[in-house]
Amino acid sequence: MSYRPLADEIRPTCLDEVVGQKHILGEGGLLRRIIESGNIPNLVFYGPSGTGKTTVANIIARQSGRTLRRINATTGSLSDVKDVIGEVGTMMAPNGILLYLDEIQYFNKKQQQSLLEVIESGDVTLIASTTENPYFYVYNAVLSRSTVFEFKSVTAEDILPAVDRGISLMEARLGEKALCGEGVREQIAGACGGDVRKAMNAVELLLNSGRREKGNILVTLEDARAVAQRSAMRYDREGDDHYDIVSALQKSVRGSDPDAALHYLARLLEAGDLMSACRRMMVMACEDVGLAYPQIIPIVKACIDAANMLGLPEAAIPLGDAVILMATAPKSNSGCEGIFAAMADLKAGRTGDIPRHLQNVHADSAGMEREQGYLYPHAFPGHYVKQQYLPDKLVGVQYYRYGENKTEQAAKRYWDEIKGE
Repeated sequence: MSYRPLADEIRPTCLDEVVGQKHILGEGGLLRRIIESGNIPNLVFYGPSGTGKTTVANIIARQSGRTLRRINATTGSLSDVKDVIGEVGTMMAPNGILLYLDEIQYFNKKQQQSLLEVIESGDVTLIASTTENPYFYVYNAVLSRSTVFEFKSVTAEDILPAVDRGISLMEARLGEKALCGEGVREQIAGACGGDVRKAMNAVELLLNSGRREKGNILVTLEDARAVAQRSAMRYDREGDDHYDIVSALQKSVRGSDPDAALHYLARLLEAGDLMSACRRMMVMACEDVGLAYPQIIPIVKACIDAANMLGLPEAAIPLGDAVILMATAPKSNSGCEGIFAAMADLKAGRTGDIPRHLQNVHADSAGMEREQGYLYPHAFPGHYVKQQYLPDKLVGVQYYRYGENKTEQAAKRYWDEIKGE
């Protein structure tokens, strides 16, 4: 008998056995009602790996009586799609074909377009799955003819019964009783990052390699931790998870929540992505704290320099300090809004000649400044004199508006007094 991975052996055969996804597969859930009706539309399943997308496709094929054909877009081609289409109306697919296209984001536009004719005619029902956002990666014509369902990461609480089932199946397979130390089951369920497949792989590895004693398999918490290390991390530097974590980090700092900020920083660092953490923190210092606490910029830069000097894991210490400081600092995006407003004007063509008295003079030493009419501010009281600086077409435009924090308001009071405003 050939080897069969535990993750395949434990795969659910009915909707009630699917782990998690209660929002779409629970009693009254929309996807559950669609499946039970037997009228299956074209579907797009979107979510992390190991959350049941392939399992649900298999259940749909089984319950609808349709022939299931599977193509993985990472290795598939147009000829594979044509082969599937060629089975329509034959004895090989008497009740129609359900095409499960895994990782559809790897099909280019032309390949995805090839699906349109058959899914519109109803000869083939398409279930496409993707770990990326389908609204970015699935061709719009395919998307508009499909119903999208999001599969969410599974909680440790949801996975625990599957861990117990996996242990029971392994005991039957090995003919031995598993003696799991305290916390082992919870460690496996919690450390798999919402991926049932990872949890089953951990169970299989632990029981196959566990120490034997008097006909029992000893599974220790230490072993469980070793097997599951870092498996809780869902992270792809080119995928949605990367951008979601970086976005959550900045929004947590902007929202002045140091605990959430530390959590997302830890996720970046645990994945070994020191570069993204440092780059994003520099952005936050300038964009979100900015002029409310301008000293934050050199402080964060110093922390980043220290982190890069130390390397991981010690880099977490100065970066943690910097994140907490930014999250608890006063906030201002006035500088950010100001420069973006100025850039927007330039892109819209709102510009003009630089006033003559501001232009560069190559013979400054000859006293050409006076001929330009430039007024030297340092020669006036308060180091200020009123004169035009913007081009004629932009006179009166205001890009920067003082923030309401005490630092910028203090600057405003100072200049209001100097300028007599």
